[in-house]
Amino acid sequence: MKPQLWLWLSLRLVSFLLVGLVLGLWIDRPFEGIAIVLAVVLARELWRLHGLQRWLLDGAGEPSPDGSGIWGDVLSLVARLQRRKQYHKHRLLRLLRELRRSTAAIPDGVVLLNPQAEILWFNRMAARLLQLRPRSDVGLRIENLVRQPAFVSYLHSGKYDKPVVVRAGAGGELYLNAQVVPYGAGQILLLVRDVTAQQRLEAMRKDFVANASHELRSPLTVIAGYLETLSQDMELDPQLAGPIREMRRQSSRMTAIIEDLLALSRLESDDQPAVGEPIAIAPLLEQLRRDVLARAGQQLDVQVQVEGASRLRGDPAQVHSAFSNLVDNAAKYTPAGGAITLRWREDAEGGHFSVRDTGIGIAAEHLPRLTERFYRVDPGRSRATGGSGLGLAIVKHVMQRHGGSLRIESEEGHGSTFSCHFPAERLVAGPQPEAPAARTGAHAGAAAAL
Repeated sequence: MKPQLWLWLSLRLVSFLLVGLVLGLWIDRPFEGIAIVLAVVLARELWRLHGLQRWLLDGAGEPSPDGSGIWGDVLSLVARLQRRKQYHKHRLLRLLRELRRSTAAIPDGVVLLNPQAEILWFNRMAARLLQLRPRSDVGLRIENLVRQPAFVSYLHSGKYDKPVVVRAGAGGELYLNAQVVPYGAGQILLLVRDVTAQQRLEAMRKDFVANASHELRSPLTVIAGYLETLSQDMELDPQLAGPIREMRRQSSRMTAIIEDLLALSRLESDDQPAVGEPIAIAPLLEQLRRDVLARAGQQLDVQVQVEGASRLRGDPAQVHSAFSNLVDNAAKYTPAGGAITLRWREDAEGGHFSVRDTGIGIAAEHLPRLTERFYRVDPGRSRATGGSGLGLAIVKHVMQRHGGSLRIESEEGHGSTFSCHFPAERLVAGPQPEAPAARTGAHAGAAAAL
């Protein structure tokens, strides 16, 4: 408030006191005169305060009260605050309209949820994809409207690194990719995308690969049989022995690729968790060690380490296939004189199988794509070693069916470590059966450490 206004108020108060004193002297009661004047002044100010309150409550519908004196300054401050409030209100409304227009233009569905997973708001695409109704569904829990078990489990899992694909539509004809993004104080942003076309293309690709593999297996079996018969013919022209031997090698390689494709198709067609039976780890790892050492020309130091007494519950054929693929990869890319360690350990998080080698290693830029089918770090080298490019894809799918994960650590020129991590619920308490005693053969650099 301005200093001049305070001075004016002080002078006005003094003048009222003088008027009251004069009135009191006139009636021969000075203090009563002063009290009467002050009471009149107080009543007048209270009446003006009442008018200000009524004006503030009724807004622009009432004329502004008397604005003289200190009340004029108060009214100007109130008017300034109201103008500022109106400005911010209109600005927020414009931003809200822009936000609604922008979210309506997004090709993906957007749903805002509170910490209890109750719907706060959603855009038109979310309403179309999830069949939500703006007037009746706001405030309801999202799992009561999207009743897919996979989505409900994903929503309450707290693990939102990867999206989940769910079926939607009246007949389940739509495939929706749902991604949860936490933000704020427990708020949830649900992003929904229609991936029906991609899922149908993926299904067509899987069907084509499976059917083509089945159709190619029989002709290859016939070709391989005839080539084996020709190779055993004593009257065969010696000049044809080399080409026939190479054809047999290539037919065997094609047969291995087709078998891997069929195995991968079977894993992809069955997305149910594997149940299986308890698997003894020590004998399995010792068998894998013997298989590596049985290869001609494999001068390797192969060790086995088992740290834990539990068994692994799973599909024996699939677990053996996954472990064997990892061990075969290590053997293929580890030069003579190198070392391979097969290790099993257990902790509170579950069971962990790892294959560590001292081979050629893998550059960091290739690691994210290693589990893609047919992906090769060096196509020429893979052809030389007979790799199909499907082994790690099979391992990834086996781990998914067993609720686990595959982790790859490698440095070019310093070897690699491939680790399979199984959840704790996959471990079955009980002693491991005795593994056969490790033997040192012509290809072994050291005995297995059990």
